[in-house]
Amino acid sequence: MGDVRRIPERRAAIQLAPQLRTRQTFGGAGEVCAVRRGEQGHLTAFGRVEQGGDASNARIAFGGVGGIAVGFAARDLLANFFGGLMIYLDRPFKVGDWIRSPDKQIEGTVEDIGWRQTRIRTFDQRPLYVPNATFSTIAVENPSRMRNRRIHETIGIRYDDLEAMAVIVEEVRDMLLNHEAIDTSRTLMVNFNAFNASSVDFFVYTFTRTTVWTEFHEIKQDVLLRIATIIAKHGAEIAYPTQTLHLSGTEGRGPESEPGHGGAAP
Repeated sequence: MGDVRRIPERRAAIQLAPQLRTRQTFGGAGEVCAVRRGEQGHLTAFGRVEQGGDASNARIAFGGVGGIAVGFAARDLLANFFGGLMIYLDRPFKVGDWIRSPDKQIEGTVEDIGWRQTRIRTFDQRPLYVPNATFSTIAVENPSRMRNRRIHETIGIRYDDLEAMAVIVEEVRDMLLNHEAIDTSRTLMVNFNAFNASSVDFFVYTFTRTTVWTEFHEIKQDVLLRIATIIAKHGAEIAYPTQTLHLSGTEGRGPESEPGHGGAAP
């Protein structure tokens, strides 16, 4: 009796199978619903299982690419932000300072320090915008915080004036020790140090009290002129490259004996 009762159910399933396949073929894999109104008791509407799948995948893919782009942008933004924060905390320079970097072509006066970039006015009056993250990877010099400026010059006199070298060096040293613009608490050296091809040389190594660029050059000019006066006072001269040509064996010889004339003069 049990097998006899199941026969109608089996027949209903056999009749529904082609319709289900037809609906899935024409409706696609995204839609399965009840095939016949009167058979809703036997089949339950499955609903749209996969209909939104493709759109969701597209949104996920777009979100992934967008997230990568935003990540790269945020990385640079955060690097510049923290670079500005380090400038604020460490204070390697401030607005108005003259800075330069031996690692990059950066030199000028700081005009503005922002959270993303720093504006520098170069000496030829061009604005230079530097991302703050750059300052965490380069060395920065701040000449505005120098205590002194240095004078370091090498001066040569002639070999004929070598005997005057000792007294010249001594007087130049005394002149610097008594110069009001020279900081004598810093290193001060004046010494004869080299025999060169066209001169005998001594060097001057000292520091000025001022760090102002224009004042420094005025002081340096004064020092060099005083050195030139000391050299001239002792009958010496500042050397420069020269060549001396010595001719021998030509005195007392007439044109007839000079090479290339080949006989007596007419």
